[in-house]
Amino acid sequence: MKTTRSLHRRTALASAVATSALFLTGCGDNGNGSPATSPNPTTSVSVPAGEHNQADVDFAQGMIPHHRQAVMMADMAETRASSSDVKELAEKIKKAQEPEIATMSAWLTAWGEEVPQGMDGMHDGHASSMPGMMNDQQMNDMQGASGKAFDTMFLTQMIKHHEGAITMAETEKEEGAYDPAKELADDIITAQKAEITHMREMLGTN
Repeated sequence: MKTTRSLHRRTALASAVATSALFLTGCGDNGNGSPATSPNPTTSVSVPAGEHNQADVDFAQGMIPHHRQAVMMADMAETRASSSDVKELAEKIKKAQEPEIATMSAWLTAWGEEVPQGMDGMHDGHASSMPGMMNDQQMNDMQGASGKAFDTMFLTQMIKHHEGAITMAETEKEEGAYDPAKELADDIITAQKAEITHMREMLGTN
């Protein structure tokens, strides 16, 4: 039963990603180090049917920039990390979260809601106000680090980042109405809790 449910979720997500390829091609660097997404896509998007509420909108509009920062952190690991384990984890995070960004962008577009730009949240324009988000100084410090110092910084900050995502996902599960969003939130909680455990083991703090 669990395997069937997991397959169903992956199929739904894959469908949304396939129909929202525009978002993946639009999530490049906007010139100031933050990924950008087209606010007014011209193609139609199909998403799973179902009622949604404001909590679902808030979840998507918050998690998109939250994921974008995690992807940006993971990008840094390609050239700055010294540990192959850190690089492997970073690649795993990118592969998981980039399709989720596309999926949530497709939902917002289908709902007639604005897709957030870069790493800014929709409510106050400050990504650092979201749980676990790194501020500009922390991001600059990470960009300036390399080797073992980067590895430690990456793992320490990514644990906090994941904990923030879990908090946001738990709120969606409690208050959301859109089943695919609640299922995605559940997947985020499961995957990121496992990654937190792994990262703590890598740091020797578990």
